[in-house]
Amino acid sequence: MENLFVGTTDWLRSLLGGIGFLPTEIAESIVLVVKLVAVLVFILVNALWLVYMERKVAAFMQARIGPNRVGPWGLLQTTADIGKLISKEIIIPKKADKVVFLLAPVLIFMPPLMVFAVLPIGKNMAALDLNIGVFYLLAIASLSTLFFFMGGWASNNKYSLLGAMRTVAQMVSYELPLVLSLLGVIMIVGSLNLSDIIAAQEHTWLIFTQPIAFLIFFIAAVAETNRCPFDLVEGESEIINGPYTEYGGMGFAMFFLAEYANIMVVCAMATIMFLGGWHAPFGLTFIPSWVWFFIKMYVLIFIVMQFRWTYPRIRVDQLMGFGWKVLVPLSLANIFVTGIGMYIYRAIGW
Repeated sequence: MENLFVGTTDWLRSLLGGIGFLPTEIAESIVLVVKLVAVLVFILVNALWLVYMERKVAAFMQARIGPNRVGPWGLLQTTADIGKLISKEIIIPKKADKVVFLLAPVLIFMPPLMVFAVLPIGKNMAALDLNIGVFYLLAIASLSTLFFFMGGWASNNKYSLLGAMRTVAQMVSYELPLVLSLLGVIMIVGSLNLSDIIAAQEHTWLIFTQPIAFLIFFIAAVAETNRCPFDLVEGESEIINGPYTEYGGMGFAMFFLAEYANIMVVCAMATIMFLGGWHAPFGLTFIPSWVWFFIKMYVLIFIVMQFRWTYPRIRVDQLMGFGWKVLVPLSLANIFVTGIGMYIYRAIGW
């Protein structure tokens, strides 16, 4: 099982190599396209599962059963909901920018796809391996905000536009502490390559040497994904449903699933940066590396889901103030302390 994905890739290469007239460059391009399609399917399937998982978590927190009618244990409930949304008409507002309005939900899955294409989810299991992996992740992960703003602006609705503007303000406020929290990791590892960061955590996870950075990153990541208690973008009591107000049918479904895809992205990033990536704890290496990666990622996702049913939504001024007055100074202090710690360790010869 450890080499399942690697073996599948090698089998595909050998299959294409058996076609004599096919140049090597074209064969490698086909392999890359197949990898990207597999990543997209992986994201969509997991997003569907996370919708079901959130319903079950909500039911658990509220002492209910949750979905239990469609399929065994209600597992097909999300599939039934998608079938219902597919059958609904996509209504475009009369004064909306039609092209941008339709493009926004289509492009919203591009950032998660581009991020997961470079994430090592197991040993030798990354569609692409980049030397500037951290820089690439931070740049691409921020693109989701652009498509949310596109949807809100193109709707030509004041509530949608207000929600879109909140999205941008929230992203700017929390992107800075999120980036600064990773500087301590980069300082310790000395590389932007994701594989190098995972390799550096073979014996000690960075959550133990950078606990403050992990907390800052996780809080900022939750805010960037518009999750409770930072879900002001779609505050129902104030702006109805934010950027998605005018969307229905599959347009709304794409935005809805993209939220869960983004949760996967930030939890996968936290797993790689602070929880050792695919490395097994306590020497339990007999379990495949990608299984450990998913266990860690899903534990973080479960915590994010619990936030929604534990904490109330905060106000806009509290949201902005917490980002600029608490997280940014803390992240700068963490960089300073990390630098001093590294200087001391080198001075004493560690």
